[in-house]
Amino acid sequence: MDRRQFLRGMTVAGCSAAAHPLLTSVTLATGRGLGENRLVVVILRGAMDGLDVVQPVGDRDFAGLRPDLPASAMMLSGPFALHPALGGLQGLWQAGQLGFVQATSTPYRDKRSHFDGQSLLEAGTGMDVALGAQRDGWLNRMLQTVPGLSAETAYAVGREALPLLAGRGPSRAWTPDVSLVLSSQAQGLLDHIYHEDDLFREAGMEALELSSELSGRAPRAAREVSGGKGLGEDRAWPDIDGLVDFAAGRLVGDTRIAAFSLAGWDTHRNQNGAIARPLSRLQRVILRMQAQMGADVWGRTTLIAMTEFGRTVRQNGTGGTDHGTGGAMVLAGGALRGGSVYGDWPGLSEAALYDRRDLMPTSDVRAWAAWSMRGLFGLERAVLERAVFPGLDMGADPKLIL
Repeated sequence: MDRRQFLRGMTVAGCSAAAHPLLTSVTLATGRGLGENRLVVVILRGAMDGLDVVQPVGDRDFAGLRPDLPASAMMLSGPFALHPALGGLQGLWQAGQLGFVQATSTPYRDKRSHFDGQSLLEAGTGMDVALGAQRDGWLNRMLQTVPGLSAETAYAVGREALPLLAGRGPSRAWTPDVSLVLSSQAQGLLDHIYHEDDLFREAGMEALELSSELSGRAPRAAREVSGGKGLGEDRAWPDIDGLVDFAAGRLVGDTRIAAFSLAGWDTHRNQNGAIARPLSRLQRVILRMQAQMGADVWGRTTLIAMTEFGRTVRQNGTGGTDHGTGGAMVLAGGALRGGSVYGDWPGLSEAALYDRRDLMPTSDVRAWAAWSMRGLFGLERAVLERAVFPGLDMGADPKLIL
């Protein structure tokens, strides 16, 4: 089997292509009409477990629901603690440049499909719009409300531009080097599927080693981020660093909006080990973005990381969690009013759960994005609720932006 054919064929692996780690991209928009503030949106593909990232350790039901997923001692505010793999962000928390939203979601309910959940997340609509019917993304619709803007779109590893910024706005493309980046869970899945097949097992291992050589990354054993050593350290991820450097270099100039796509969050099994790697990559995006922008531009930047849905409150039989509903958002930046875990906490008693299995959503992710854009760019509430996020009720101002 040709090694490069195998690399191309790997796009069928994993829980679904929508959660696959090959789907990584960055989108940029420029224009003076937005003023001097910057917005960075990070789409976390695969359904990040917000209950593991922002752990409600002070909730009396939490420990019993997840006996094999260790609790963190890195306290935030209220009952919440930060996953140790994001420990490198503690300085930002203390400086008021890091925050979180807990118990939030899109309007998507019950089906728990990565494709549909991501489609709704990037379209920015409610369930009243048929899935797939919205042809443009909410960032593109926002740009259409501001005169004199242009969009520059970039994409990585063979994927078209993020649907988040798809639409009538003009765009251009940039493609970095392609590399095969698999989570430890995805590699374990491939090992399991092809263990008895000599041809595919050997071809798979050769493809992973080839990709490591081509991308300049260390072999898997040397770069694994798992329970203990290395947790929370700021580690280099060459594929991430290239995207961040490209985006940050333009954000320092005329660019005002960047949107990243980071995958690898589908933690159905061995979550304790599997979630550390994507958390390390997200931390790297935030810290390197801060460093590359410099204090002045970072001070006018807000980063929002959001995912298609959360995961079940109970761990499953393989030490992982399954597709759920309510989840968390990660916020960062010098323009952010950080040092808080935003949102209304519903609790984890069985009666408080959604469908008696998931964290109950108490807010809409679109509202947090809308208030961020209003605070950063001064967009009118009516424009955000009707044109950018049709049908959204933004609710009360959470005062996210300084």
